[in-house]
Amino acid sequence: MKKLSSTSKAATIEAIGEYWDTHDTGEIWDKTKPVDMTVEIASEKVYCAIDRKLAENAQAIARQRGISTDTLINLWIQEKVISRPA
Repeated sequence: MKKLSSTSKAATIEAIGEYWDTHDTGEIWDKTKPVDMTVEIASEKVYCAIDRKLAENAQAIARQRGISTDTLINLWIQEKVISRPA
């Protein structure tokens, strides 16, 4: 059986999850090594309050279409903004 994790010695994603449910990186900190990484945030989220019933309706429609509610609402707003006369 091939190990997926050198730390937990686990062979499945589930076993890795179970291991980290009861352990933390403080236990193995001396075995870690620094890495260079860059994080680029492609978009910024803005939160707007909407009526609960509207949100529930949007969630139902999104489920029917197999997309997230965020994606559905962004598509709807994009359609309105693009079709709006300048």
